[in-house]
Amino acid sequence: MDLKEIMAINLRRIRHEKNLTQEELAHRAGLSARYIGAIERADKSASVTVVGQISTALGVEPAELLIKAK
Repeated sequence: MDLKEIMAINLRRIRHEKNLTQEELAHRAGLSARYIGAIERADKSASVTVVGQISTALGVEPAELLIKAK
């Protein structure tokens, strides 16, 4: 599993835990809902800047989006 897939899984899991829609997360992060969806499908890679925006919007450390679950 590559880092893009790990981030997709973690992003979707954390977003659901926080009861946010893709649209709500996108608004909080200053991104488009289409882009969030593409990241969650592992269709797009997020830059370091975008990882920071998403983690801030979710209220988590950036590393939480990138660590493979055990």
